[in-house]
Amino acid sequence: MVDDHRHMVSKPPERDVTESDLDVSPPKQWAAGIPGVLVSLQRGVEQMGAVRTAKTLRLLNQREGFDCPGCAWPEAQGHRKLAEFCENGAKAVAEEATLRRVGPEFFAEHSVASLASRTDYWLGQQGRITEPVVLRPGATHYEPVSWSAAFELIAAHLRGLSTPDEAVFYTSGRTSNEAAFLYQLLVRSYGTNNLPDCSNMCHESSGAALAETTGIGKGSVSLADITDADLVVVVGQNPGTNHPRMLSALEVAKRGGTRIVAVNPLPEAGLLRFKNPQNARGLVGKGTELADEFCQIRLGGDQALFQAIGHLLLRWEAEQPGTVVDRSFVESRTEGFEEYAASVRSVDWAEIGVATGLPQEQIERVARMVATSERVIFCWAMGLTQHRHSVPTIREIANVALLRGMIGKPGAGLCPVRGHSNVQGDRTMGIWEKMPEKFLAALDTEFGISSPRSHGHDTVNAIRAMRDGSAKVFMAVGGNFVSAAPDTSVTESALRSCALTVHVSTKLNRSHVVHGETALILPTRGRTERDLQASGEQFVTVEDSMSVVHRSRGRLAPASEKLLSEVGIVCGLALALFGPDHSVPWAKFADDYDQIRDSISRVVPGCSDYNAKVRQPDGFVLPHAPRDSREFTGTRHDKAVFTANPLTVLRVPPGRLLLQTLRSHDQYNTTIYGLDDRYRGIKDARRVVLVNPDDITALGLADGQLVTLVSEWPDDPTGTPERHAHNFRVVAYPTAHGCAAAYFPEANSLIPLDSTAETSNTPTSKSIVVRLDPAPAEVTA
Repeated sequence: MVDDHRHMVSKPPERDVTESDLDVSPPKQWAAGIPGVLVSLQRGVEQMGAVRTAKTLRLLNQREGFDCPGCAWPEAQGHRKLAEFCENGAKAVAEEATLRRVGPEFFAEHSVASLASRTDYWLGQQGRITEPVVLRPGATHYEPVSWSAAFELIAAHLRGLSTPDEAVFYTSGRTSNEAAFLYQLLVRSYGTNNLPDCSNMCHESSGAALAETTGIGKGSVSLADITDADLVVVVGQNPGTNHPRMLSALEVAKRGGTRIVAVNPLPEAGLLRFKNPQNARGLVGKGTELADEFCQIRLGGDQALFQAIGHLLLRWEAEQPGTVVDRSFVESRTEGFEEYAASVRSVDWAEIGVATGLPQEQIERVARMVATSERVIFCWAMGLTQHRHSVPTIREIANVALLRGMIGKPGAGLCPVRGHSNVQGDRTMGIWEKMPEKFLAALDTEFGISSPRSHGHDTVNAIRAMRDGSAKVFMAVGGNFVSAAPDTSVTESALRSCALTVHVSTKLNRSHVVHGETALILPTRGRTERDLQASGEQFVTVEDSMSVVHRSRGRLAPASEKLLSEVGIVCGLALALFGPDHSVPWAKFADDYDQIRDSISRVVPGCSDYNAKVRQPDGFVLPHAPRDSREFTGTRHDKAVFTANPLTVLRVPPGRLLLQTLRSHDQYNTTIYGLDDRYRGIKDARRVVLVNPDDITALGLADGQLVTLVSEWPDDPTGTPERHAHNFRVVAYPTAHGCAAAYFPEANSLIPLDSTAETSNTPTSKSIVVRLDPAPAEVTA
């Protein structure tokens, strides 16, 4: 049975809002409260109708329901609230469980060229895609295609390549563990490790730094640790928009005596005051003040800040031996201390000031908090991971944690807060272009295949390969690759050069209209929808940001009877590509997901007895040696590693600013829910650039002026030193001096493909040197 109550919901927007509709009000000083509740309900009713909204939100993040398709913040162990979701989680569910539909008649009416002229917001608002469609060479419209014909078309292209490495297989964090495991199995059975994923563009720097310093590329804290901490340092993260349920944990922590330090170039409402809509204090009271200290740091200055903190900790330890540094931990569990100590003992405070923009007195206050707290947690997100020096920056945070012995003890640790809901699970299941030998050997033993050992392409290298003609087939399970990737014009050109592009999606997005010679859209069921297979009703599993693996079971009827699950799509393609006699039992996997999990238990480290463990009420926690036993077995000498990192200070020429891309409050990743950024006071516009009022005056500009953003990178190896983004309105905003901010994906065109982080190869989306050129209103985007 398929739900069909489309007459009960509002119609999608008929026109695109432009920057001329911009309305600006003062930024909010608090987050959530009654407006958050009202917006959640409004978006649900608009997309799903009142009854379906109540039915669906009741199941969100509940044991008997489905995992939020938004962020990866964990659920509480044990008792859960009746409303275990946030405003943006409700928006994400409304977008997926919408009753709006995109069927054959839609594609017959709209040519690809006309769809390409629409914004990402308009495309996403049209609704759920109901059946597979193909765009054949020279055609102007997508048209319906059967599943069997679609699978055979992909298989024929793959068989026709001169080498498997001419194909690229991308993955988004929305993919379940079961689908991710099968997807990487298909790709390695085919013969390549070209498995780029969304981690390459967000937290790859975290994984690289943590694997080097602690031996495992994941955080070392639990949700309970947050509320047990004496001090939580939140760096380069905006939980009010990107991980709103984190505010509830911080509120509990603060009311228990935890101190909170916020480090960010912009003052974010969620870290100033939180009005929790689940209690009277949040609904009608003043809420809870969260940040005890707000450090308005200059973009890219976090490495300097933590070097300075390390310097002060060592200085105070020298003045009062045994009072600051956890000597027992450092001597027994770590290596590299002397080299690190020598590197930070003589910091240049003038350089620290230039890099951070912070007064020395404030840095000393924060360092004193770190020095006097028995349990400290360091949280961060993409504000740290998307710079050229991101990996050294996160190493410096690890250095400070190691000095104080803040790993492997309750209420303390390192906490990279992941974005998409199962991005960490995808990596655990093998979605990585350079999985270790132990995993590949276990995979080969389990299935009788021979996995390739040479490393494949990450996201940036995949774009280069398509651009240069060495990759000719692109397939994505989830995501919106064009809008997520850097250097938009280069990425679009790269995809258009492919012989075939394939997207497994629930809704329309920009990537569907930037296509190869032949293109397929394969619509899949969502997290909210029931998955009935030959062996009965199925569930899938996901891993949250704190390594907890748990079940997710959709309850709604699918948006269309012609939808397949992600598992079904992967298995259907594998059967077309390899045939029914392949050593992997694809047909059995499609019929019964327990059989997939049995294989996972024998291949994936930490997943033994997987089927039984995930059936526990709250799932299970994957092992983490540093957290569980203060063992660092993943490092070279089985010890945590201090590192010495040369200081990077970002300097820009006169008349330029340092730009970061960020999300609005009405989006999640590349999905645009609406056109308002309520906390920042932006309404009905997205092509805006937030600039400090003093910088606006110094640049000879005016608040509200229309400008062209021009990114400058003289070292571009392709000989393209400038990139342009037209029709942006200047908005006076209390950013750090010399810094600016604009939303992605609109500003992604400014990020050079070859400007990437050392070691992780992540695009430098948070440190783009730009100038703002006055532009006439008639310039088109």
